[in-house]
Amino acid sequence: MTESVDRQTAVLRLRGADDILILCHKNPDGDTIGCAGALYLALKALGKNAAILCSDTIPKMYDYMELRWFDGSFNPAFVVAVDVASIQLFGENNNVPQYAAHTNLCIDHHASNSGYAYETLLDPGAAAACEFLLDVIVDMGVTITPQIANCLYTGIATDTGCFKFASTTPRTHMAAARVMEAGADVEKLNARLFESRSHARITAERMAMESLEYYFNDLCAVICLTWDQIESSGVAGAELEDLTSLPRSIEGVEVGLTYRQQRDGSFRISVRTSGSIDACNIARRLGGGGHTRAAGCEISGNLDNAKHAVLEEVRKELQRCGLLDQDAG
Repeated sequence: MTESVDRQTAVLRLRGADDILILCHKNPDGDTIGCAGALYLALKALGKNAAILCSDTIPKMYDYMELRWFDGSFNPAFVVAVDVASIQLFGENNNVPQYAAHTNLCIDHHASNSGYAYETLLDPGAAAACEFLLDVIVDMGVTITPQIANCLYTGIATDTGCFKFASTTPRTHMAAARVMEAGADVEKLNARLFESRSHARITAERMAMESLEYYFNDLCAVICLTWDQIESSGVAGAELEDLTSLPRSIEGVEVGLTYRQQRDGSFRISVRTSGSIDACNIARRLGGGGHTRAAGCEISGNLDNAKHAVLEEVRKELQRCGLLDQDAG
């Protein structure tokens, strides 16, 4: 059982530690990578020995960050996880599980955090973990350099859909302003993160939209990509994350579901919602989690079974919100 700690305690732990291993979640996005990069640079500025480890390859779109990858050259004495809500989200590669099982500190913003770490600094009101990691780093006595600012802006911008998502708050914008003042190259980062699409990404989008289906009086839209389609398109993992907003963006749709088949045949499902519909409620009942407007889960089995399982929970949530008759099947 984890112990919840405040920012000051987390700062004391980080300042008092050395030989620090920073863990990201599998299928890494901008927030987990941005946190890892910013924290690594902050620890380096304090003269600490630190490195980063992730179960999966970091997408090329984030290669502007200065990251030191763990190569086994030291024995970690302190393990900190960033933006990782549960032990299952670490993945199985690169010996990550052996370190994840002994996570000393988790820095996270997911309300669904399972409490796997010995201590947890949790801020579910933050739109991104990078949003409040900014204050952690400042309290560590580290100056926010342009390099750290770029990392933090990456997490804030990507987890808010470039400030479009409902999770964006005045505090989010103020954090973004602070990292801009510290030297984040916002024009360059926004162009790289949001305005550039590879040929592979466009091909994957076309395939996904060809699978589009509607359910529950068109309140729910579903798109799917099989592993064969993902492989044939050549699309990178980070670009697939961007596809999850497509079904929800359709006029009149309240719940958008994106099914992505994994190499092992299982399906990773992203849930995006609007209005009073809670995406986390849907995902949590299927063993996943996330946020009110953006959540996810993983389901084994064939596509039909995966669809049925998630759609049943969507039906319940629509009925709970009064958007679907109770006797609707």
